[in-house]
Amino acid sequence: MTASFSAAYRLDGANVTLVVEVIAGTPAVRYWGPRLPDDLALEELSALAARAEANASPAIEAPLAVTPQAGQGFPGRPGLAAHRGVGGRGGLDWASFALLVEVEQHADRLVFISRDDAHSIELVHELKISGDVLAARTGLVNRSVEALQVDHLAAPVIPLPGFVGQIIGFEGRWSGEFQLQRHQLSMGTWLRENRRGRTSHDAFPGLLACERDTNETRGLAYGFHLGWSGNHRLAVETLADGRRSVSMEALYLPGEITLAPSEGMETPTIYATVADDGLGAVSRQFHAYLRARFEHRRLRAKPRPVHYNSWEAVYFDHDTAKLMALAERAASVGVERFVLDDGWFGSRRSDRAGLGDWQVSPAVYPDGLGPLIGKVRSLGMEFGLWVEPEMVNPDSDLFRAHPEWVLGTPPAPQIPFRHQLVLDFGRAEVRERMYCDVAALLEEYPISYLKWDMNRDLSQPGGADGRAGATAHVNGLYEVLDRLRAAFPAVEIESCASGGGRADFGVLARTDRVWTSDSNDALDRLSIQRGFSYFFPAELMGAHVGPTRCHITGRILSMPLRVAAALFGHMGIEADLGELDAQETSDLAAGVALHKAHRDLIHSGALHRIDAAQGVNAFAVVAEDGSEALVSYTMIEEQRGYFAEPLRLAGLDPAAEYQLSVVWPPRLKAEWPLKDGGRFRGAALMQAGFQPPRLHPGTALILHLTR
Repeated sequence: MTASFSAAYRLDGANVTLVVEVIAGTPAVRYWGPRLPDDLALEELSALAARAEANASPAIEAPLAVTPQAGQGFPGRPGLAAHRGVGGRGGLDWASFALLVEVEQHADRLVFISRDDAHSIELVHELKISGDVLAARTGLVNRSVEALQVDHLAAPVIPLPGFVGQIIGFEGRWSGEFQLQRHQLSMGTWLRENRRGRTSHDAFPGLLACERDTNETRGLAYGFHLGWSGNHRLAVETLADGRRSVSMEALYLPGEITLAPSEGMETPTIYATVADDGLGAVSRQFHAYLRARFEHRRLRAKPRPVHYNSWEAVYFDHDTAKLMALAERAASVGVERFVLDDGWFGSRRSDRAGLGDWQVSPAVYPDGLGPLIGKVRSLGMEFGLWVEPEMVNPDSDLFRAHPEWVLGTPPAPQIPFRHQLVLDFGRAEVRERMYCDVAALLEEYPISYLKWDMNRDLSQPGGADGRAGATAHVNGLYEVLDRLRAAFPAVEIESCASGGGRADFGVLARTDRVWTSDSNDALDRLSIQRGFSYFFPAELMGAHVGPTRCHITGRILSMPLRVAAALFGHMGIEADLGELDAQETSDLAAGVALHKAHRDLIHSGALHRIDAAQGVNAFAVVAEDGSEALVSYTMIEEQRGYFAEPLRLAGLDPAAEYQLSVVWPPRLKAEWPLKDGGRFRGAALMQAGFQPPRLHPGTALILHLTR
């Protein structure tokens, strides 16, 4: 079968350009980068990239296609590994050689359809640009009368220029998520794999790539993210011939994906963006994309309510009178949503029992949740509830009735993990039971928000049939969340997984907030939230004021510092308000009021992280029109010299004059010439910067600038 196609196809965003060229009958990304001139002849790109034959190398290079295929003789990582046959006949149809047969070009989208009639497969690549973000996915269809075993299938593979030699990955742990990890690329493969069944605390499915010396405001930078909430594989490969590429995919366990005759599948979506003015621009383009998504229209419908969460105040010791008193105190400091955390259901008096029994405990709440919810709502607050529907305790009525509903790999014993097991959401009866249990709560009570938690890995994700079920579990979770969103469109849902263990664009198509970390230590939170901000905007970031002594780190930090760290996200409080003294309570109320006064800016403005001196965390949130800004400056460590380095701001209108004022802390003890503010040109603030005051470590300063 032959077909005639254009040599190259182009898509543009406001600031980016994608060019896909047909090379040796297959689609390949020729250019992905900052926007090219509209009148540029695309054949120039091909001519500029032409190379002579190298010694001891193929006379014709196998293309770095959007799906590199084994049948093409590509020397690097294939984008598809699949085969047919069982037993002694296994391993057939492995060397795919799909060639382009159809192209659809739309204003914002390209679709390439390729077929391999000899091996009976079809590949479909969809690449779409929204704003300045490329969203791309790969489809695979089995055209044979025999089943096709798929070992791996990558989302469209995107090349990197050879001069982009540094990548930034993200590592971490529980209570220490989203930590940056820089690597210099060399020949070979940088590979990150995650088999925890969720995005995980230690292997976030995203990376940045940049030129040497790129920082927040300068240099060519790329961002890549896989919108998938389960096992994944990220690879940046540099071949001996110098070609470099990024490949992202869901990681499939043996036998998870088998396509029946005529059956198809799609990869999770890879999201990519690029900017020639630093890492900050990459983040702002991701933020703009998420803010514009249809799924997040509810976030723009009203201000994001300030939360109070009961966990660190009461843990499992639920007492209606104390909770009502906490609700009164929460309302008095300006809280708008009261969230009842773990311990309200079944036999859940500790983390050893009750998970799976999602009925209100008559022993703790003999009159149900109605009286507490009525009190909360009478105080002008919404009510939210914690749930963990994917999990079950062995000590529960559900497990005793259905022990076969859990994931496991018998005869191997279950790995102990927080006294709980994982329900198999790949099973229809499990999904139906959990949907009905949660839906019953939402129908009975006026609940506006669910904190959906997941407190263990899928360590042994085998189903009752003996097959691996990690991928089916994630797809089952998506199905249940989609059903709940459709049935209860006004209910917001938070993605929590022992903190930030499940944070990605896929789950955020079904949820409204990420619990960024279980650590409420303000100093830890600054680095966690900074890492989170590379991909996600502030209104999706759960950020709470914790207790005076952090329950995880043991550190005692001031209320002004705790407020300053929480103020720049979706703000909340997670502390026993009855233990605060009068000054702490006053400062907390002032901090909540400050957040409310500026949350429209915080939740819509452009984030500009600032490359400050070591031991300083600084950033600015600037209104889209440059009319105002909030600047956060926190001294983490004492400076080596008498004075800190001047801080140069970013994102302001250089020609405008700004009124500078100190809005936090309530009592700035440091002597500082700018304590009473002043009027300054944007150019001076950005190019010369200002001299910060001498601050103690653990002190935060917030400035407000108005044009």
